[in-house]
Amino acid sequence: MTEPSPPSTEPQYVGYTRFELELEVVFPSTRSQQHADIGAHPQFVQCLANPWYLNHLATQKLLQDPSFVAYLNYLQYFSKPEYTKYLTYPGPTLKALQLLQQERFRKDILSPETVGRMVEGGVIATLGDAAAKGVGGVS
Repeated sequence: MTEPSPPSTEPQYVGYTRFELELEVVFPSTRSQQHADIGAHPQFVQCLANPWYLNHLATQKLLQDPSFVAYLNYLQYFSKPEYTKYLTYPGPTLKALQLLQQERFRKDILSPETVGRMVEGGVIATLGDAAAKGVGGVS
């Protein structure tokens, strides 16, 4: 028997957290409808660029679910140019999608240190891009 999880501070909407509602849209409980809403895929894939969201997926044990891992593999089609154009932040989004294909990363993302390194790397990359463009007084 599994232990109950500690109470969440995440707000509830009709008994579900925001993350659970988002996952239900793109990863429905009824497996036959799993890929029915193609319009929701870019929104979900873009969420993967957020290291804290990846950590949340890992803490919910979704990254251990073979069908969810298969779904992440299916989403690799976003790396094709005809689909990449729908992503707001294609670089970090596709990198996260690529990392999620690795079992080791799916375990490592549980660590706050790994999340912190990813966040720091993203900030450094953003500052580097801004400096290269001469934006925002960053040089």
